[in-house]
Amino acid sequence: MRQTAALLAVLGIGWFFYANAMAPGAGRGLTDRRVPSKVSMAYLSKSVSQDNDTVKPGGRGYEDGSANIVTAVVVNYRGFDTLGEVTVLFTAALAIALLLGDRRRFTRAKSGTILGAAIPLVAFFLIITGSYIFIHGHLTPGGGFPGGAMIAAGTALALLSSTWKPSHTWVKVLEGTAGMLYVLVGFWGLVKYGSFLKNPLATGSLGDLLSGGFILLIYILVGIKVGSELSGIVMNLDKEAE
Repeated sequence: MRQTAALLAVLGIGWFFYANAMAPGAGRGLTDRRVPSKVSMAYLSKSVSQDNDTVKPGGRGYEDGSANIVTAVVVNYRGFDTLGEVTVLFTAALAIALLLGDRRRFTRAKSGTILGAAIPLVAFFLIITGSYIFIHGHLTPGGGFPGGAMIAAGTALALLSSTWKPSHTWVKVLEGTAGMLYVLVGFWGLVKYGSFLKNPLATGSLGDLLSGGFILLIYILVGIKVGSELSGIVMNLDKEAE
């Protein structure tokens, strides 16, 4: 009985999508093939230039002020979805921490003299580069997730060196603070405009660092949160034997 009900549910869902995508006519949801073009052109006009042909650095009047259309979509128009993705990552980090607990089962390999001297420099370079990537995410390709991953890679290298070990306490503080501020920025837009994660700041001049409204702020918070969560996972896997 359950298998029959599941099969009917799958067939019903499949029929629903097929009917909406292939039914004749125009102007009804997915049947209007002009909709994707209209949506993409609207994003471009709000993010890059009003005539959709050229980028105009220093220009004003753009709705989101971002020179990177991908960032504008991910952080602005899909900001709530990005919050969900960060929450999923937090859940994964929490699950790993709960599974490992306080068990000391992993022993860090001893690094040699050359490796021990080079690792702090390389780790510092990765952390600085990762920070640059998410700070400039609204201007150039990049963003919070790749920048945060580079920071976590720097943390992983730092754990191989006996000269520098990141503080697990500070990693947890950064993770929690960044996530809380992300939600507060969303409520800021809700209070000011009645819409969660609505941009409450001026967009500034296209191409400037302080442009894009709250996109810069959100990507900094995402980068810190992703970097701290991934670093926490690495640090939990690096429990040093007593």
